[in-house]
Amino acid sequence: MKFRLKPVRDWRLGTRLALGLGALALTVFVIVGWVMVTSMKDFLDRRLDDQMIISQQGSVKELEYSGKITKIPPDWFAVVYKIDGGELRPQPGDQQPEDREEFDALAKRALTADEFQTEYLRDEGKFRLRACQVIKGEYIVVSAAPMQDRDGTISQLVTVGVIAFLAALVALVVGGQALIRKGMQPLSDMADTAHDISSHDLTDSGDLTVRVDGRGGGVEVEELREAFNKMLAHIDSSLAARTAAEQRLRRFIADASHELRTPLTSLRGYADLFRYAAANEPGEREKHLEKLRSEASRMSVLLDDLLLLARLDSAATEPPLRPEELDLSVVAEAAADAFRAGRPSHELSLDADTVRMTADPTRLRQVLDNLLTNAAVHTPAGTSVALKVTAENGWAVIRVSDTGPGIPAADQARIFDRFYRVDDSRTRQRGGSGLGLAVVQSLVEAHGGTIELASRPGSTVFTIRLPRHQA
Repeated sequence: MKFRLKPVRDWRLGTRLALGLGALALTVFVIVGWVMVTSMKDFLDRRLDDQMIISQQGSVKELEYSGKITKIPPDWFAVVYKIDGGELRPQPGDQQPEDREEFDALAKRALTADEFQTEYLRDEGKFRLRACQVIKGEYIVVSAAPMQDRDGTISQLVTVGVIAFLAALVALVVGGQALIRKGMQPLSDMADTAHDISSHDLTDSGDLTVRVDGRGGGVEVEELREAFNKMLAHIDSSLAARTAAEQRLRRFIADASHELRTPLTSLRGYADLFRYAAANEPGEREKHLEKLRSEASRMSVLLDDLLLLARLDSAATEPPLRPEELDLSVVAEAAADAFRAGRPSHELSLDADTVRMTADPTRLRQVLDNLLTNAAVHTPAGTSVALKVTAENGWAVIRVSDTGPGIPAADQARIFDRFYRVDDSRTRQRGGSGLGLAVVQSLVEAHGGTIELASRPGSTVFTIRLPRHQA
């Protein structure tokens, strides 16, 4: 099978970082090595030049005495030229090369100035040459020092440097990759967590308790881990809210279907009876027709409540309120008069202060009617009901209370749920559709307010707080 190397962009981040670090280190090593070798070459060349200058300057007395040079290193060459009428005459000596061609040419140039030159002498190798007039107008000395030691030192320095730098490079890449892998382990943990989340079925479940654990990795990794966990917590809460909403929707649809089926069944039955009466007992027609109207009215109220709740749920696109300046005490007095007329079996006391505010009077009246009706329907005849309106710290406060049997603690948490009914001694008569308190809560919240319930045997109080002026 043919092996194909993956593109660099497909490599793991740790590998790319390690190789990038190695490439950067290699560049630095090359620059440092070049500077070091160049500096060493210059240093050795200067030192060799200084040795040649010192050697030639030290030969002045010997030339004045004997006309030749003998005190030079054994591996050097030296040729003495005597200046005679502008001509150069080489003098005999013990350490002269077999071929003096380079020496002669350099000696001629030394007539005007001292000069250095590097040459390859035939059969001898690489030498450093210097020509100078050691005695002005009389003698020129051309010395040659071998450069094998200098080149050997440079070669050894290059070899040691290359080996050391390569070892350091390998150690840096391997160690750097290990450190990078360790530093990026938290990121791998986050990736594992993400893969773990993808294996969960979140279609019908809002449970997403997976989180990234552990510490370390530096400030940036800690910030990323914290942000990742906050994102998971947000997703978890969003999924839980979605699941709860879907469950409420399913329950709502089931309850709505049940509530609509009852009046529809009644309508169908009374329609059959009306048709029978029309054919056989004409005197019963009005009775059955009234039953049809009653069931149709009940279904109309139910549909109106459902439509209102739907509009309140979609308030962002279809505002269901029409606020205006009003006196809350006027709305409360109208609701109290209607309650006294329709529920003479219950005594109602009204205590309403003048409270100016901005709200929808029709919807506030609906809130008060629902609460008062709820108090009358679910308490025995003769129960006292109270309605109180006050202003407290910029809020309009409405309290509707009764002295009935109270609401059991187990039912209080769900009392505002749609289609929820309390099935115990408090319900002495059959209530409405189970949407009354749900409508109350939605309307209060649409006004930016809150509603609270406090209930015990002998006392049930609904407390509504509404902002007097909308933001």
